[in-house]
Amino acid sequence: TVPDNHVVAASGVLKNPEQVLTERQRERLQAAAMSEAPAFVITPDEALANESSTPEGTKTWVFVADNVRDVAFASSAKFIWDAAGRQVDDRTVMCMSYYPKEGEPLWSRYSTHAIAHTVDVYGKFAFPYPYPTAISVNGPVGGMEYPMICFNGPRPEDDGSYSERTKYGLISVIIHEVGHNWFPMIVNSDERQWTWMDEGLNTFLQYLAEQEWEDEYPSHRGDPDDIVDYMTSSRQVPIMTNSESLLQFGSNAYAKPATALNILRETIMGRELFDFAFRTYAERWRFKRPEPADLFRTLEDASSVDLDWFWKGWFYSTDHVDLALDNVRLFTIDSRDPNRENAAKRQERDEAPTTLSKARNASLPKRSQRFPELLDFYNGFDDLDVTAADLRKYESLLEELDDDQRELLDNPLHFYVIDMSNHGGLVMPAVLQLDFDDGSGEELRIPAEIWRRDPSATSKLFITDKTLAAVTLDPHHELADADTGNNRWPPKIEASLIRLTERSRSKNPMQVQRAEDERQAEDEAESDDDGESGAGSDGNERPS
Repeated sequence: TVPDNHVVAASGVLKNPEQVLTERQRERLQAAAMSEAPAFVITPDEALANESSTPEGTKTWVFVADNVRDVAFASSAKFIWDAAGRQVDDRTVMCMSYYPKEGEPLWSRYSTHAIAHTVDVYGKFAFPYPYPTAISVNGPVGGMEYPMICFNGPRPEDDGSYSERTKYGLISVIIHEVGHNWFPMIVNSDERQWTWMDEGLNTFLQYLAEQEWEDEYPSHRGDPDDIVDYMTSSRQVPIMTNSESLLQFGSNAYAKPATALNILRETIMGRELFDFAFRTYAERWRFKRPEPADLFRTLEDASSVDLDWFWKGWFYSTDHVDLALDNVRLFTIDSRDPNRENAAKRQERDEAPTTLSKARNASLPKRSQRFPELLDFYNGFDDLDVTAADLRKYESLLEELDDDQRELLDNPLHFYVIDMSNHGGLVMPAVLQLDFDDGSGEELRIPAEIWRRDPSATSKLFITDKTLAAVTLDPHHELADADTGNNRWPPKIEASLIRLTERSRSKNPMQVQRAEDERQAEDEAESDDDGESGAGSDGNERPS
């Protein structure tokens, strides 16, 4: 029950629209249910009239909410109200936003679209949204969630302009808070004990939804590179720490588990298998009370993948990822052909660098030049010259071999052994980009089990008939590797910029552009005035 000029938003379905809305508003609400684009239920003019009026009494708004663990409401005489319907299975979900004029033009453009987008994307990755309404309210709270309703703070500047950060901050916080309907409102984890089970999982799905909003969406959590600074910082505790004992709360409970799940999806399990396993978890535990072990167990159960090493590293430790590419060793088959092998050895010998001492000693007078009788057989002997004995020995060897063995001796294969070490303590798959001297390339994706015998060092054999030119570890930056300077063979020179400090700008880019447009319009107007004043002149006027 509220003053009669107020509009109310709440968890649940409004049961008495005839008593609280005008006939025209009820018609708009019904029409909005059939519209994919947001449509006004309470228009800006009606909101302004409500705000300017004095209440004459009260109205009672009646809501019913099923299968919820909490309810919330908002009441204001300032609310503009827009809505759009989303078809979920055979039901219509009403996506609705309530905001004052101070939220414009940002809120009418983005809020309800962000709600509908969340309903679509989260429904795809978890389960279809089961509630009849999803609401976003603009108010003094930065972002807070309740069943079917959430409160979000971003607003434009007083002049109606807004920064890029404000725009995407609004979209992201609405996705996040509406997303909490799935975790923990329906998959009802204990967020006081394990904050990451709702915030981390929700941040992960928020990242997926952001990436489906537009190309190059500026997500701040989810990509592996974004978690490196935290994972190499001090004063950490494992994710599996009681929420009241967490340090660096946002990074621990939101960012790190979200990144871990993203890496699990992209690098370790693959999208198809992970998505099936994650949906299985969400469906299995909807309207139930899962613990961390239930998530771990379900993802393994549904995927048939043993992930003990992953949970241990990412959730039970504070280790970070720092895999290093230490060395690349080449082995080739000795053909035993003296002509081929000796020629290769002679080339290697001839191309070897001359030491400084040898270069300086070359011009020194030698005793053997004064006394040639000191020179003997060995002074003209080259152990790489092919002799008749060498050839007979080779022919004899070939006679002892079968056809397959002779073919193997003649095979120009290169056996490369890639040596890697683990400096950060957290084992991960090894993703290697191999570049060959003919310009071609190949990617190797080696499961984390390669570290099972020694978690600190391992090697991988790679066989090819091509010549290897370079190897890059983690070429797509998918592992959250803390030091990429040791991820390449041969090493690259690291380049950095020295940048002078810049004066901070007090205006957002939209304001700067508006000022520039106004300045340009003024210049054009002055130019037009000058042209008109000079049309009938005698040519003696002073130039402007």
